[in-house]
Amino acid sequence: MGGKTGVMVVDIQGDFTQWKAGSLAVPDSGADFIEKVGEATRILHTLGFSIFGSQDWHPGDHISFYTNHPGKRPFETVEVNGRQQVLWPPHCVQGTENARILVDNNLFQAVVQKGRDRRYDSYSTFEDDGGHRTEMESILRRNGIERLVIYGIATDYCVRASSADALRAGFQVTVIEELCRGVALDTSQAAWEEMKEKGVNILQRFDVNKVKGL
Repeated sequence: MGGKTGVMVVDIQGDFTQWKAGSLAVPDSGADFIEKVGEATRILHTLGFSIFGSQDWHPGDHISFYTNHPGKRPFETVEVNGRQQVLWPPHCVQGTENARILVDNNLFQAVVQKGRDRRYDSYSTFEDDGGHRTEMESILRRNGIERLVIYGIATDYCVRASSADALRAGFQVTVIEELCRGVALDTSQAAWEEMKEKGVNILQRFDVNKVKGL
């Protein structure tokens, strides 16, 4: 079969969850969801899978925060440097409590921080909107990873973008639907359809045997 299967846990952070009353909490992201993600990650770690994480890690003056655009409101879209930019409530600000990852950090072999450059949003764990690469791909390559199991927040943004970039980099990608949560139903549905069309394998439920069989 060659190569190894790695697990990527995307942005399970306080500001994205209802459990922590986050500033950008996605629907159905209460304690039950966080526990489900944590338990699945513990099981996969126990089985010997290498676990990698991503963490939104923004400076306070980040371009995506509506508060840095006078007169604008959350979720408006503006043009920045020729690109469409959704304006979000300030979230996952470096060093704040709700920027912390809610999964046991001891399970991770590595965590890659993204969105550190104030000029660019960074939905993908592999690169930001300015095309600047993170260290994620090189970390996966060094660990012999050829297949990725991805889950986390948010389906329609960071999970979708990370899956697309993983495919582009040549990884085989599986996304576990029940371990993901999206910002909105319509954009999440579009993201699932897009991922399927691009060749992502979608598992509706977390099934250890199916993950082991990848």
